[in-house]
Amino acid sequence: MRITQGTFSYLPDLTDDEITQQIAYALGNGWPCSVEFTDDPHPRNSYWEMWGLPMFDLADPAAVFLEIAECRRAYPDRYIRLNAYDARYGRQTTALSFIVQRPAEEPGFRLDREETSDRRVRVRMHPYALDRPEGDRYGTP
Repeated sequence: MRITQGTFSYLPDLTDDEITQQIAYALGNGWPCSVEFTDDPHPRNSYWEMWGLPMFDLADPAAVFLEIAECRRAYPDRYIRLNAYDARYGRQTTALSFIVQRPAEEPGFRLDREETSDRRVRVRMHPYALDRPEGDRYGTP
């Protein structure tokens, strides 16, 4: 199963050149970028770990990509995404967000069905990765 979050999630993974082009597009629109990583990509987990600080003062796509490369080296078995923020609305608004790295193995999810009162059915999504301890969810067993 392949995690689909953010822009381009249904396309094949972007190459480093394509990622750099998207960074250039974001910076050309005046959108500062940030890099985040996680080992729990559940759709409701919107709080990924921040890699450094948001890059408000960078205008060179190579500098932003360097931060992505450093995060990849530090966390080779984690999900890493790039966010670009549009401040025109006076608040933090994500204009562009996409995954720039995935673990080699994505174990997927299962749906747990629960029947409750009055014939209601509740379905919960359980990522198989959560069966392993934090920090080791996508590494080798």
